[in-house]
Amino acid sequence: MEKGYYNRIIAGNITQVLQVDSIVADFNDYPYNVRTYARQMIIRQSNVTERSLITQCRLVNTSRSDDNPNGFMIEGLTILENKDLITTKRTLSQ
Repeated sequence: MEKGYYNRIIAGNITQVLQVDSIVADFNDYPYNVRTYARQMIIRQSNVTERSLITQCRLVNTSRSDDNPNGFMIEGLTILENKDLITTKRTLSQ
């Protein structure tokens, strides 16, 4: 992750919302390959940017616990696409 990423989000009073569109998982071969398609909204005081976010990873079996009830660990998370789709200016109501 880029150095200072979280500091810039906090300093810029930025809110992020992630909406998952779909998850495609292949449970026929181990480790399980997974691809996720999502939209990311980056909300700033002056504008809102919508991004397309596509990731892929492998799921490997691990022990189940209260913190990990599904018993999977994510390995090799890769961002395949993280591109801006649209940026709209926000109008601030008085």
